[in-house]
Amino acid sequence: MRILYVITLAEKGGAQVHLLDLLRNFSRTAEVHLAVGERGFLTDEAARLGIPIHLIEGLVRPVNPAKDFLAARALVRLLRRIRPDLLHAHSSKAGQVGRLAARLAGVPAVYTVHGWAFADGVPLWRRCVALPAERLAAHWSRYMITVSDADRLLASRYRFPTDRMFVVHNGVPDVVQRAQVGRADLPPHIVMVARFAPQKDQALLLKALSRVNVPFTLSFVGEGETQREHRQLAHQLGMMDRVRFLGSRHDIADILADAQIFVLTSNWEGFPITILEAMRAGLPVIASDVGGVREAVLHGRTGYLVARGDVDALQRYLTTLLTDPQLREKLGNEARKTYEQRFTLDRMLDQTRRIYELIIS
Repeated sequence: MRILYVITLAEKGGAQVHLLDLLRNFSRTAEVHLAVGERGFLTDEAARLGIPIHLIEGLVRPVNPAKDFLAARALVRLLRRIRPDLLHAHSSKAGQVGRLAARLAGVPAVYTVHGWAFADGVPLWRRCVALPAERLAAHWSRYMITVSDADRLLASRYRFPTDRMFVVHNGVPDVVQRAQVGRADLPPHIVMVARFAPQKDQALLLKALSRVNVPFTLSFVGEGETQREHRQLAHQLGMMDRVRFLGSRHDIADILADAQIFVLTSNWEGFPITILEAMRAGLPVIASDVGGVREAVLHGRTGYLVARGDVDALQRYLTTLLTDPQLREKLGNEARKTYEQRFTLDRMLDQTRRIYELIIS
């Protein structure tokens, strides 16, 4: 079996980590290729695996008809040259351009949706552009994969062809690192792993914690366009002695093992891998109730859900966990059990393999 994976960006993010797991595991039994619009984290890791990398001219995130045409043409040429059994696209732009190229080249296409760009919380202008584009591209797919039941339901609401759509929840490989969420010798350590962008809304967490009157430390892991303004906000709130900006890191498992609480304050999501990594570590999670988050974070059992932008609820649940180490330990243990039962990498790979086999057979 020969598979061409296509994604727009190579920067470290949930879709790229997910795709790297596919590359690493399917390259053991199949010939896999990676097509991407830039160099970065993903191409570096793929090169270490010895996977052929194809840089696609014009494959960029912003809508740009001229560049989109160049990218589609380059992908058609690549498909005709390497003749894969299937193309598997990830991210919105790669999904649209990749599926068009696959249709023109006569190659079956699979598209994984890492959160619809027309979901609630996404800026209105993006939703207006994304919905008709995704509806059109859906007809160029042999199969589509959503990473949450919520995304499949949203597609059904907009009358997408859900008879060819499968739900495959993200999964992450297990690690040995485990958090000690009940420890009481140091102020509880809160971690948020996310790129700095308006979608992730780290400001909400800073504002909520500025109203909490118990000891804590906070670490932000990630880089991005809004990092500077969040540093300024932390300074304005008088929190710089308790807040660390760690940048992009490769030792996420170690950082989570040193934490007691994980928080994700996104305005929209598909099914965040960072939450699964926190649950794998045995951490209680507080997260925005968006996308498929509630399919992992079980309110009151593995953590707490808050409405998008609800600083009062976020402050309340932070205070609850910061002041109750036994509750942190109870929720963290349940989070770990939920990961083991539902969100392992092997489970995700097996479900993905079955979809590939539907095409090959």
